[in-house]
Amino acid sequence: MTITAVSLLVALAVLPAALHPIARTHRVTPVLFAASVTLVLLAVTAVVAGIAGPADGVGARIAQCAAVIAAMTGGGAVVRSVLILGGVDPWRSDTPMSTDESMSPVSATPDDPDSAEPLAAPPLRGGRVIGFLERGAVAVTLILGWPEGLAIILAVKGLARYPELREAHAGEQFIIGTFGSVLYAVAVAGTAHLIVS
Repeated sequence: MTITAVSLLVALAVLPAALHPIARTHRVTPVLFAASVTLVLLAVTAVVAGIAGPADGVGARIAQCAAVIAAMTGGGAVVRSVLILGGVDPWRSDTPMSTDESMSPVSATPDDPDSAEPLAAPPLRGGRVIGFLERGAVAVTLILGWPEGLAIILAVKGLARYPELREAHAGEQFIIGTFGSVLYAVAVAGTAHLIVS
């Protein structure tokens, strides 16, 4: 059973490569599908890890490495889905969030008082790379048993983003994206902890 849990965590680390073409589309349903598959596999891995006995030796190290990789790579679709569900369009800076499947722009202008939705927040620059590094750092600090590192990671990110957070809706995008990213990394690190201990 422990081998199954480690194998599932390795599959979770490899899964984003298989889902990459789906998750990179600029459409809502494929991104939500990729995030759902990722979260279901993570939940199944956590259940199997909770039932299985602890892994030791090489199996434990493989699980820890796979958890860091899974936290870094798998969170992209999850964070995009959280942003979509929060009403923030993660792809476009000049159009409002559309509920249409094709993510086609909705014409909302400042001169049109009957606009259905306000313009979406411009994406914060470098967000994907920062999120990738943030999730990896969160997973590493938790796997190494240093949860205080979370405060340092979030403080550095907040201070680095502070000048940009003054723009309209940037703070909302920052908070939603950060919470989604950190919670996913914590869940993956927690699953690795279940496997190892």
